[in-house]
Amino acid sequence: MTKVSAARLTRARAESGATALLFITDRCPVGCGHCSVDSRADSPKITDFALFEQIVDAIAASSLPLIGISGGEPFVERRGLPLAVDRLADAGKELVVYTSGFWGRTGAPPPEWAKRVLRRCSTVVLSTDSFHASQIASERYVAAARAIAEAGTHIVVQVMDMDGMPDQAAALLEQALGADWNEHAELSLTWPVRQGRGETLFVAGPHRRGKEYGTCHAAAVPVVRYDGVVSACCNEGVVMGRGPGAIRRRCRTGEEVGAALDGYTRHAFFHALRAPGFGALMMLPQFADLAEQRFASICHLCWAVTERQGELAVDDPFYRTLSLIGKESAHDDPQ
Repeated sequence: MTKVSAARLTRARAESGATALLFITDRCPVGCGHCSVDSRADSPKITDFALFEQIVDAIAASSLPLIGISGGEPFVERRGLPLAVDRLADAGKELVVYTSGFWGRTGAPPPEWAKRVLRRCSTVVLSTDSFHASQIASERYVAAARAIAEAGTHIVVQVMDMDGMPDQAAALLEQALGADWNEHAELSLTWPVRQGRGETLFVAGPHRRGKEYGTCHAAAVPVVRYDGVVSACCNEGVVMGRGPGAIRRRCRTGEEVGAALDGYTRHAFFHALRAPGFGALMMLPQFADLAEQRFASICHLCWAVTERQGELAVDDPFYRTLSLIGKESAHDDPQ
C-alpha cells in the first residue's frame, strides 16, 4: 500500500478534482473540549444503511483518487467503516482515515474488523494534543499507534503547534514505535480551529477587510456526509449546517450524491475562489461593499459572497473564465 504523506494530503487539497471527504458519523465517545464539529457520545450516527451504501458506491464510482474518512470518530461505526473502506479500496481509492485512537487496547490487538480497516488504508491520521490526552490515556494512544504500524500503514500525527504539544506527540510516538519512529510516522502541525466547541475556547484573530483575503483551497473539495448532505468545502461549520444553502445539497439517492460530487468538484464559482481568489472578486461591482467590510475569517466572507450569489450554474461562463485566468496567472507567477 502506497503511503500518503502529510505533504501529499496538502497538495491534494490544493488540486481540484484530487480528493473528497466522507464524513461518516457525528458521534465520538472522546469528548474533547475543543472539538470543531461538536461531536458527542450521543451524537447522530448512521441509521439508514441503504442510503449509506449508495453514498459509498457513488464515491467509489467517482474519478476522485484520494478519499478521506472522518467524523466524529470513524471507528465508532463498526458496520459502516469496514463497509466504506472495503468498497472504496476495491474501487482503487487511496484511503486516509482520521481517528483519535480511542480504540487502542493495552496488551491486546484491536478487533479483527479494525485491523482489516487499518491494513486497507494508505494512511491513518492519528490526532493528539492536550485536549485528547485529558480524555484518552497515553497507553491507549500508544497501543493504537502500534496497531497502525503493525498493519503496515503510514501514520500522520496531527497536533496543534502550541504549548509543547508537538514534543509530547513525538514522545508518545517514541514510546510506541521506538527511537526510529519517524520511519513509520510523521508530525503534521496544525492550528486551533474556531468552530464547534473551539469557537469560544480559542482567541479570535483580527477581523480583516474582504479585499485583504486571498485564495481558498478548501473550495471545490467536497464533503459527503453519511446522511446524504454534500457540501462544497471541508469547513467544519459548513459540514455541521452553517452557512448559506447554496453551499450544500441534500441528496436522497446515490445518483444525486454522484451529481453533487461532480458538480462541486467542477463548479466554476468555487474554482474562482481557489484562483484568482477573493481579492479579485472584491473588485467586482456587486461585491464593492464587502471589499471594505471586515470579516472574522475567509469562511465568513465566503458565506456572505455565496449567499449574495445564490445558486449558480456549474459552468457559469463568467466565473469559469475568471477561474481559468486565475489559474494561468498562478502558473505564470514566479513566486
